[in-house]
Amino acid sequence: QVQLVESGGGSVQPGGSLRLVCTYSGFTLDKYAIGWFHQAPGKEREGISCIGHKDGSIKNGDAAKGRFTVVQDGKKDIVYLQMNNLEYEDAGAYYCGVAAKNFRECSTTYFGPWGQGTQVTVSS
Repeated sequence: QVQLVESGGGSVQPGGSLRLVCTYSGFTLDKYAIGWFHQAPGKEREGISCIGHKDGSIKNGDAAKGRFTVVQDGKKDIVYLQMNNLEYEDAGAYYCGVAAKNFRECSTTYFGPWGQGTQVTVSS
């Protein structure tokens, strides 16, 4: 069955870094896509970056940030979200979701189901 599990969240200081991990099973990126999404407290879930092909092609969502980089592991069924120079606005829940590889945009319209999410807090 399709499963997605997020991990790697935690508490960091402003300017710090985290590497979030989406471990998936039950499908391959030959036929499906993985997206990283951010949901700030009281806000809607928004796409950051979504990968739809094994060659690493990416579509960015409304929550795309130049400080974040999505990386597909070349040997394992893992998609990372490398988060650098974190700011207060980056706090909240981070989710990975799955979509058909022909998704039109990196948004909740196309992605889901989801993993359980992992929490990020940013405080000084």
